[in-house]
Amino acid sequence: MSVSTISAPPLLSPQRLAVSLMFLANGFVVGSWAPKIPEFAARLRLDESDLGLMIMCFGIGSLCAMPAVGALVSQNGSRTVMRYVAAATSPCLLFVTLAPSIWTAAIALFLIGALIGGMDVAMNANAVEVEKRQGRAIMSSCHGFWSLGGVAGAGLGGVMIAVYGVHVHAIAASLLTACAVAVAWPRALSDPPLTTNRTRGENDTRGSRPGLLTAGAAVWLTGIICLIVMTPEGAVLDWGALYLRQELGADAALSGLAFGAFSASMALMRFLGDLVRDRFGAVRTFRVSVILAMAGLGAAGMAQAPELAIAGFAVAGLGLANTVPIAFSAAGNLPGLPQGLAISVVTFMGYSGILFVPSVIGFIAEHTGFAAVYMALPVFVVIPLLFSGLMRHADRPVG
Repeated sequence: MSVSTISAPPLLSPQRLAVSLMFLANGFVVGSWAPKIPEFAARLRLDESDLGLMIMCFGIGSLCAMPAVGALVSQNGSRTVMRYVAAATSPCLLFVTLAPSIWTAAIALFLIGALIGGMDVAMNANAVEVEKRQGRAIMSSCHGFWSLGGVAGAGLGGVMIAVYGVHVHAIAASLLTACAVAVAWPRALSDPPLTTNRTRGENDTRGSRPGLLTAGAAVWLTGIICLIVMTPEGAVLDWGALYLRQELGADAALSGLAFGAFSASMALMRFLGDLVRDRFGAVRTFRVSVILAMAGLGAAGMAQAPELAIAGFAVAGLGLANTVPIAFSAAGNLPGLPQGLAISVVTFMGYSGILFVPSVIGFIAEHTGFAAVYMALPVFVVIPLLFSGLMRHADRPVG
């Protein structure tokens, strides 16, 4: 049979639908948690410091679970781990809704963070496998579905809590998440564990295996890149509205558009990102994206009016949208490394940028102001640009 007679896989295969639904479900759970926070804090009588510690439990749970789930993916394949962790994640909002005390709430948030973080590693690993089988980029659109799920969860959650209360909302959100997981369950791509590949000799298709030191350096450097490009997302999420209000004189409604414009432009570009990456290649797409992000962040920091800062954040969202998906794809394709472990390292380091770096930014901003911080972030983002050649691993080899 000639190569020309081999049909290309469909644009929306069952396997791509399944992993996209997993991203949607994960984002929906995270988005559904956000509108629950005010009631959660009031019910347990938490002040701002207490609430900050509680939310930190969520982040610690995620970071603890990611390496463990990465090891499980390497041993069992991504489909098995993704499906069971996703099933356990479906009812997790009920844990925190029913928690009767501060200590049980802290444990519940730790478990929720662990489940969501573990699911994140498994579904990214599965998305890498779907990319390999289909021969086209899908990672950016998968992250776009995560963003879409977050918006849907937050929007629906706010309405349901106001009308029906937190308990009905938690039940409804759990059922909707379970429905998405149920649809994805039989369609998820089956990938054999790493040990099976080694037995069959399939791990040599991408060239000779590098030494452990070289492979380790590549994955940790990719993780550092991911940490840096995810840090601005946390900086805009946590401090963008405050920057517009305190330093640029925006009112409450206008200041809320800081992260809104950023996240909307990011979601839009993620759904376009796979086409761009397939057309121009991962390295070129990554480099242009980083330069665009630097320009947007710098413009936001130098803005003299809130509208100009919002426009800068929107441009930064367009730039940063595809950097993380490309980095995750590159990590999953690093030669000589177990895929689950590589993605868990990159995910662990990247989410550290969102969870912990913003607190450092807050401390710095007390002395310098937020404008200086946003002008300094582009200098920080130069590092991923310098090492962008690593993103070549995100491209599927030809032939």
